[in-house]
Amino acid sequence: MPDLNQEALDYHEAGRPGKIEVVPSKPTSTQRDLALAYSPGVAAPCLEIEKNPEDVYKYTAKGNLVAVISNGTAVLGLGNIGAEASKPVMEGKGLLFKIFADIDVFDIEIDQTNVDDFVKTVKAIAPTFGGINLEDIKAPECFEIEKRLKAELKIPVMHDDQHGTAIITGAALINALEIAEKKISDVRIVVNGAGASAISCTALFVTLGANIDNIVMLDSTGVIRADRDNLDINKIRFATKRNIHNLEEALHRADVFIGLSKGNILKGENLKEMAENPIVFAMANPDPEIKYEDAIAARPDVIMATGRSDYPNQVNNVIGFPFIFRGALDVRATQINEEMKLAAVHAIAQLTKEPVPEIVNLAYNQRNITFGRDYIIPKPLDPRLIHTISPAVAKAAILSGVAQKPITNWTAYESELKKRLGLDNKLIRVITNKAKQNPQRVVFAEADTYKILKAVQIVYEDGVAHPILLGNKDKIVALIKEHNLRLEGVTIINPREEPEILTKFAELFYQKRKRRGFTLYESKKIMQERNYFGAMMVETGMADALISGLTRNYAETIKPALRVIGTQTEVSKMAGMYILITKDGPVFFADTTININPTVEEIVEITLLTAAAVRRFNIAPRVGLLSYSNFGSSNTDSAIKMRKAVEILHASHPELVVDGELQANFAFNQNLLKDNFPFSDLADTGVNTLIFPNLDAGNIAYKLLQTVGGAEAIGPVLLGMKKPVHILQLGSSVREIVNMITIAVVDAQSRIPMAPLNEEKSFTKY
Repeated sequence: MPDLNQEALDYHEAGRPGKIEVVPSKPTSTQRDLALAYSPGVAAPCLEIEKNPEDVYKYTAKGNLVAVISNGTAVLGLGNIGAEASKPVMEGKGLLFKIFADIDVFDIEIDQTNVDDFVKTVKAIAPTFGGINLEDIKAPECFEIEKRLKAELKIPVMHDDQHGTAIITGAALINALEIAEKKISDVRIVVNGAGASAISCTALFVTLGANIDNIVMLDSTGVIRADRDNLDINKIRFATKRNIHNLEEALHRADVFIGLSKGNILKGENLKEMAENPIVFAMANPDPEIKYEDAIAARPDVIMATGRSDYPNQVNNVIGFPFIFRGALDVRATQINEEMKLAAVHAIAQLTKEPVPEIVNLAYNQRNITFGRDYIIPKPLDPRLIHTISPAVAKAAILSGVAQKPITNWTAYESELKKRLGLDNKLIRVITNKAKQNPQRVVFAEADTYKILKAVQIVYEDGVAHPILLGNKDKIVALIKEHNLRLEGVTIINPREEPEILTKFAELFYQKRKRRGFTLYESKKIMQERNYFGAMMVETGMADALISGLTRNYAETIKPALRVIGTQTEVSKMAGMYILITKDGPVFFADTTININPTVEEIVEITLLTAAAVRRFNIAPRVGLLSYSNFGSSNTDSAIKMRKAVEILHASHPELVVDGELQANFAFNQNLLKDNFPFSDLADTGVNTLIFPNLDAGNIAYKLLQTVGGAEAIGPVLLGMKKPVHILQLGSSVREIVNMITIAVVDAQSRIPMAPLNEEKSFTKY
């Protein structure tokens, strides 16, 4: 992994420092709003809470507010770096709570290492919160701190380093043992590591049925034996009486290895000593206790998990903690007890055996992920986690008697969980992950600009794309050095210095355009222009996608692509689509860039092109054709056009959920639509795709939503081209360029690749 230090510092510093902020959840625009929010109106809920303390959940944010608390004594792999230095990590944990389970977080860094003082401080601030997530506190103090806080507070408390890892690992072990056809009561388990995670994992294994006499645990000193001196109470429990002195002896005929220690301490020979179908969870990060490739080579029958996302079976705490707290908060549990943790374990294990949604296959670029050796725990981007784990935890809380607000309508609760974030809200993460599974060759016609080079560095280092830079090599290299960019190994091509390829490209272009006014001489000359050269690279299969448009206007950039590549055979009109990432998920806008005043037939074609593009993201399109009119309320040409387009679509494509003409406020407000027009096909589904009557409306709408509404825009995505060409918005930010590159890679993945024109050609590598 390249050095990301400066980039990480820039990320945390840019704009508003840090990663989280407090956002008002009530109107604050008028004096009356402020009078209700604070003085004098705030007195009313204060007095109600004084009379009935439980009303704090009714009138304040406590019920959805978790404290992420640390003293910085065991941060990530950084160790004891102190309370203030731990704050970026705690903010990051708060971010994960929010984006995965819609839980609000205040991160609290306490400058206390003494257990008594730490507990006293947390107890004093506990009335603020609905739950407490302890984080990055060193062992053995973390055990005592959690034990005391759970006993003395009446809200959920969990040390995620202990129980989060244990819950995910326990679920993975259940499934691995099923595949290996072994019983947990019979297997021999070796645990390398004796910190908070290792102790908690091992304790959970015993709860699940493991025989404690079959467990050998090792710490930095060696095997934890019953005859060792100065063992703390947590290690004494797992001290072995067997005549074992080192890791090699412990692994002889062992069935399971659990690594929560440090990287590269195992070799293939060690695994060969293990029993048939060995289970190896090498969870040290970033380097596992044994490399995945080495383990598979030594033992093809191994069932392996790591903490890394680039190998099968990633043990990732984000699979657990957001959803465990979600379920606990929703029933107002007084604690997270063993029953709730076990419920999470079994829910995670069972979910792995269920058919995987297509959006998960899409995210990981696989056709059919199924339960087996390479899939023993769910993927972190699985949208079912929230409505599988949270209800299981909530039910366990109710059955074990710690819930203060029981749920009776479970169907409604699961529906509420699905709506809380929106199943489509993970679009960027999903498509980025998909792009990484099979990165494509993306050619950049404007590689002599800093923004392009910075975006290229990001996608190159993240494994999203294989970049090809077009332009003057000396200028590009100078920019790379000036800005200290990391682009070693990236291909750089100056079209003017490739006479052989220029000649071939010119001949191909001449054959395409000789009856459109181009001579062979003119073809050779125009091929020196980077947009033409880049488009021909895509046309001939030397690249998979083209990105351009940062420094040139749209028409100037799209013309070369149309002349060289052209549109799909069945397409008469192209369209430009923007993806607006909103709080409620993505909304697709078209046409926003090309067709000034499309006809009825062109509106129909734009709708079908857009719907097909939305489906490629594994999202079912729900299309609203927009107007200033609702269902015949006006008879101007614009309204009639959209109405007639809907009639044609209903007749020719009855499978498509589409309706109109429709005003934008009705499209965005499903309740308003259902109350006024219950007959509409969209009344029960809502709208996620908007088709505009003309370019003015589409272009203005997406820019307003982006600028005033705060939506993140990805686009324009060019629809109808024969091959992937995507035109940037003039002056796009680095982030917008990165998003467009990701879209281009996913687009290219869906196309049938052509054989390269010259596979042996070697270009300059920076």
